[in-house]
Amino acid sequence: MKIKQLTSFLETIAPSSYQESYDNAGLIVGDPEAEITGVLICLDSVEAIIDEAIVKKCNVIVAHHPIVFKGLKRFNGKNYVERVVMKAIKNDIAIYAIHTNLDNVYHNGVNAKIAERIGLVKTQILAPKSDMKKIFTFVPTEYSDQVRKAMFEAGGGFIPKFDNLSYATVGVGTQNEIGGAQVKIEMAFPSAKQNRIVKALLKSHPYFDVPYDIISIENQNAEIGSGIIGSLKKPINEKDFLQKIKKQMGVGCVRYTKLRRRKISKVAICGGAGGFLLKHAIRQGADIFITADYKYHEFFDADGKIVIADIGHYESEQFTIELLYDIITENFSNFAAYFTEVNTNPVYYL
Repeated sequence: MKIKQLTSFLETIAPSSYQESYDNAGLIVGDPEAEITGVLICLDSVEAIIDEAIVKKCNVIVAHHPIVFKGLKRFNGKNYVERVVMKAIKNDIAIYAIHTNLDNVYHNGVNAKIAERIGLVKTQILAPKSDMKKIFTFVPTEYSDQVRKAMFEAGGGFIPKFDNLSYATVGVGTQNEIGGAQVKIEMAFPSAKQNRIVKALLKSHPYFDVPYDIISIENQNAEIGSGIIGSLKKPINEKDFLQKIKKQMGVGCVRYTKLRRRKISKVAICGGAGGFLLKHAIRQGADIFITADYKYHEFFDADGKIVIADIGHYESEQFTIELLYDIITENFSNFAAYFTEVNTNPVYYL
């Protein structure tokens, strides 16, 4: 099996178009045509991970964080990024990163895994993105069903919690003063499905030059965006909940703001650096916001309206390794996949 088959599948779970503008998710090092001998799954593809891949005879590393965020002008081993890339190339090891695109999906996403660990129910995306588009096409009446079906199968007609939705208007199309009954078909879809839908339309439509328009719409996609908010099955004392987080997330230290002497019922979470979501968490009535990478002065922003709990970047995302392992092993059986045995957390606690 080739590397490109694995990466293409992973991008059906977390399309690369969902990554943030600053990110560098995707195949960073390696030949997509190479055959897979084994896959090592980790959070950070540091030097020790490359060494582990060599020992385990894995020629693919699937990491959450990209090893390269910006352009490299030289490869002389002066820093750990250059050394990792050089060693990976020398040993024919591919490095694939699935980062903010995996953060931004609801199903099989980073935050859904955290929500599962701490027992949240009735979850939804905390800050949905405006990710939707709409396509319009015109087709002779007798071909409308086949065109509509092809577009549905490609992912068209999707609105969260519903699928295969479209609207049709019957009218008369004209060309060179010759008219005929036509149907105007319109349907919404997530932007990541655009290429597949257009390809399906062109293949199923009877015309050589197919008429269609695509527009971006402001509707939010409730299954794409940042963070997750949900509820506990039963309200719990603040201190007890902090202890639960510490245990369930394998955390050595929890930094938190002044407690409000209220029970925790509604919980907002964001793996990694999620401070930008605080206003969303407050606006939606969360009792606590669990995230990482908070700076001293940013803790004041809780302002008695919410409890902020910083559990650490690595700690908040460490179970992404388990998430990716399950996704890969449940869908592929023709190569071995391994959890890393290396703790790549650069932060230590006394």
